[in-house]
Formats: sequence, C-alpha cells, structure tokens
Amino acid sequence: MEMPMLHEKAYAEQLEQENFQFENAPDFFQEKAPLVLPLSKYGKHVLYWILEYDPILDSCNMNMDDWGQIAADIHKHYQYFDGFVILHGTDTMAYTASALSFMFEHLGKPVILTGSQVPIYEMRNDGRDNLLGALLIAGHFVIPEVTLYFNNKLYRGNRVTKVANQSFQAFDSPNLPPLVSMEVEIHVGDILTGWPNVEWDAVFRCNTMEKFRVQTDMNPNIGLLRLFPGMSLQTVEHFLSPPMDGVVLQTYGTGNAPDSRHDLLNAFKEASDRGILIVNCTQCPKGGVDCYYATGKVLLDAGVIPGADMTVEAALAKLSYVLAKKDVTLKDRRELLSENLRGELTMVGLGQESISLSNNRFLRHLARVLQLGSAEEMHAVRDALFPALMCAAAKNGDNSTLQVLIQQGGNVDSKDYDGRTPLHIACSQGHANTVEYLLKNGASVYLRDAAGHTCLRDAIKFRNLSVIKLLVQTGANLSNHITPIRIGIELCSAAAHNDIDGLRAWILAGADPNQPDYSSRTALHVAVAEGHVEAVKYLMDHGAIPTLQDPHGTTAVIEARIRDHMELIPLLGTEAFCAEPAPAKEQPPESPGKRRFSLAGKFFGKKNTGSGD
Repeated sequence: MEMPMLHEKAYAEQLEQENFQFENAPDFFQEKAPLVLPLSKYGKHVLYWILEYDPILDSCNMNMDDWGQIAADIHKHYQYFDGFVILHGTDTMAYTASALSFMFEHLGKPVILTGSQVPIYEMRNDGRDNLLGALLIAGHFVIPEVTLYFNNKLYRGNRVTKVANQSFQAFDSPNLPPLVSMEVEIHVGDILTGWPNVEWDAVFRCNTMEKFRVQTDMNPNIGLLRLFPGMSLQTVEHFLSPPMDGVVLQTYGTGNAPDSRHDLLNAFKEASDRGILIVNCTQCPKGGVDCYYATGKVLLDAGVIPGADMTVEAALAKLSYVLAKKDVTLKDRRELLSENLRGELTMVGLGQESISLSNNRFLRHLARVLQLGSAEEMHAVRDALFPALMCAAAKNGDNSTLQVLIQQGGNVDSKDYDGRTPLHIACSQGHANTVEYLLKNGASVYLRDAAGHTCLRDAIKFRNLSVIKLLVQTGANLSNHITPIRIGIELCSAAAHNDIDGLRAWILAGADPNQPDYSSRTALHVAVAEGHVEAVKYLMDHGAIPTLQDPHGTTAVIEARIRDHMELIPLLGTEAFCAEPAPAKEQPPESPGKRRFSLAGKFFGKKNTGSGD
C-alpha cells in the first residue's frame, strides 16, 4: 500500500540516482534507502529510516527490559540522527514515555512516541496523521524531551495518561497544556518563522553541560496502592512487605488519608523507617498533593513523600529509576523524588518572586508607545524583539542581560533573521563564559542556522578552542552535519597553510587527523609536501599515520623525498621510514552526487500503529 504523504517516491529516486549515502551512519542504515516526506512548507525534506524489532511486541507485554532495549538503541545511534520517533501500542504508551523520560539523562534531541487507535492499514484510521505529525515535529524542531504525539497534540511524555479506549483523543495531560498543537499552523511559538502562540519556555531543558547518557537499569520492586474506605490493615502490611522497595500511594483529594486510622498510618511509618519509599499521589485525574489539611499532614509525618501533580505512570517510573541508582543514600533518593527531574511535576511554594511581562518596564513602556492592549500583543512584541536582544547580548558577552531576558520568558534558542541562536553568536565571538551560561540554561548544541552550520562549526571557524571544549563536553559532534570528505578538505587546507590553530580546532572537535580529502590525501601528506615542520609535528603528536598511501601509493615519507624535505623524515618515525610502499589501490570514481541531507527526523519502530494494545 503506497502512502505518498509518508514517502515521496520521486525525490527518493532522485537521491538514488545521485548515489546519496548516509556516510557517517552504521552499515545497517547505509544499506537501506531512506524514506522521504514530501517537501514541507518550511522548505525541508525529512529523511527517515526504520529499525524494526523482531518479534514486534504487543504493548501489553512491555516490561522494563524492553524499555532498556529501546533506550540502549537510541543511545547507540544518538549521534547520527536529529530525532527519534517510536511507534508503540497505546495501552502502555504513557508508561513507556514516562520511563524513557527518566532513563534518558541530559537529552538534547526530540524523542517522540506515537501510535494509533485504528490500524494504519484501514481506510479510516488515525495512524497516518499521528505518524506524519510526529515525523514533522522530530524533523523540524529541537524539542529536547521525551514526548507523546497523539491527535494533533504533542505532550510531555511524563505528563500524559490514557483517558479513552474508543476515541481518537486517547491521551490527555491533565496538569500541563500541550507543548505543540498541529492546527492550520504548527503552534510552537516562533513568530519569526510564522509559528505563533505556544510558549517555548514550556519546553523542559536539562540545564547541564553533560553529554547524553542512559540509565537502563530500573528497579521492578515497586507497586501501586490505592486507598479506599474500609481497607484492612492486613492488606496494607502484606503489600508493604519484602521485596517491596517503593510504593505509589493513591490518596483522596489533595493527598489525604484517614487520620483516624492510626493502624494504617503506623504501617506507613514503619515501612518508611525500613527504607521503603512511599510517594503520595492523588486519585483525582487533575490537580496535585498538598499538606494543608490535617489528613494530608499525617502522611507527611509518617514519612510519605508528596508527589505534587505527578501522574501515576510518572510516579511509578520515577520510583523505579531512583531506586535503581547506584551509590545513592536513602536521604538522596527521597530528595530526588521531591525534585522536578524531567518536568514531571510542578514546583510550588518556593517563595520566588513571580516574573511576568507586566513586570518588565521596557515592555510596559513599549506597550504604551505601540498602544498594545492585550497579553497576546505583548507576547507578540516579546517574541519579535527578544531574539534580537538576546543575540546582541550574546555578541557582547553580556550574561546579565541574557539572564534578565531569559527570566522574562525569552527563549534561549531563539533565532535571528539568519537562523542564528545566541549560542551560535557567543561561539563565534569566543565568549566562553557566555557559552557556558547559555549551555547551563538549556541552549541546544544541535541547532543549525540558515547555512546549515551548528555552533560547533562556528567555534571551529573562528578557532575558539575553549568554546570547542565546552561544546564537546556537552555532546556536540561533527558526525551528523558535515561529511568526512569535507572534514578532510578542511584539515588539508589547514595543513597547507601551517594553520596549527585550525588543525587543533578540528581535532579538538573530534575530527580524525587521518581523514582523507576528495583526492584521498591526508593532512600529513599536505603538510609534508609544503614542508611545514610545525604542522607535521602537531599531526604526528595527535595520531597521524605516516604510512597511509594516496591513490598513487605515495606515503608521507615518499612525499618528503620527492619534495626534498629530508629534514621531515625523522619526524615521521622509524616505522614510516622503514615501511615499504604497497601497490596503489585502484580508486573508484568519486560520485558527483554524494551529499548529506539538510535535516532529518528518523525513527525506530517499536510496534506497527495498531488498535491500541
């Protein structure tokens, strides 16, 4: 069955004729032709590959090992793709979304779960729209969260719960509005590109400078205990007995339990004293837990941890994740459960001053001048002005202004007219302190400007070595936005000009010093040919191999002899001096059509979109 909205055959055939290759990817993806979405209104073809599990699992049979397999596979392929879509049955999709949100630490790329209520092969179904929407979002927007896309809405993954089994509106996020709404326009709040309304500051950012990693271990010794009137003490005591390590306790209203049932409260207190972690979640689908009432405070006194407005799915996943952490004290585990780790709960009562647009004197004055009369108009002005102001502050290394703008709702990844973010500009200017500040406030190292350049490419261009170190530390890499041949060309160019800082910048960013250019010559070949002693020394000190041959069988030593640069031969090592050149290998002609795609949203298939189980 052909579905042109999910695969544009003509463009795919054009790629095949041009010998398109996904050069940096593992062999599995190089051997498979990509599927291609039609050209979007934003001028992008989204290319995606499918990895299908065998056997395909019914979502009702999902367990923690399956979550670990999904997490490990995404971690394995993380550097090669811009985003991931997971096809999943609907029955346990909310559980998987919550679990993955915790297992993925320092996530910087979109991971979207989706599925369908009606199988995709039936004439009337929701699978096509759900899959298409998820692919479009993953391929166009860097929303660094585990999310769930269903019925034209993108939700935070650990905020959703399944609410209907006979409706296309199968999921809801009771305590957090959708991050993205797919209507006539895609609403994600970037007024410069015509996508209005929804605030980017709703997106949860990890605010660290650590690389992406996964925790695949989860503790299965957890359970869900729902209070009901007349519950027996024996039931509770049996439920809290070993090997139970953690419990989500579903209580009445705002987190209340009967304060007249001293036997139950004592059982909870004894279990908590034994080290069992008990998290209090309300039975109400909307709202959260507080301890204002006496019936709620008694649970807090018994050692039960308030779960705020977490869903049951999120609370169970968080318990399992925290309990599986190694070398963590009981006190630390309790604190982790109370913290907002992945946007799974709403923090209240912190005593912090509320900041809004109405508190900003500059915008208030501007509103009077422009005669703005609504909050929507104020937001529109903010979205129009803040990107320019933030980029100007980044250019000047003005962290104080950036802090004010971010506190006033500015998007740390906002783009100027050329698609450059504040991080792009700070990296170009070499403001390491500003780069560090932006990274710690959630700036993405994966965004590209209108020319397709990342902030790492800008830092390399301007030889800002301290900035490159910060970006690489945060997870930036060269693998999915520049071809190996281009890296080889840049290395050879730097070697030809004895540009040590250029060589240092590329190698510090992760470039292979032995990467050949289009003529299969390495930077060491070029440095020797030009007689640049400093470049030869630097390359040899950083892993250059002097015995590599170009298409004519010429090594760096032979190059030195041909060019009469005999003083360079000792620098190349005795191995190179003694090595006999092997016969030159016949090189296949370079394909003129080889190129990289500009932007891709790829996905892993966990389950064919099915009937919701």
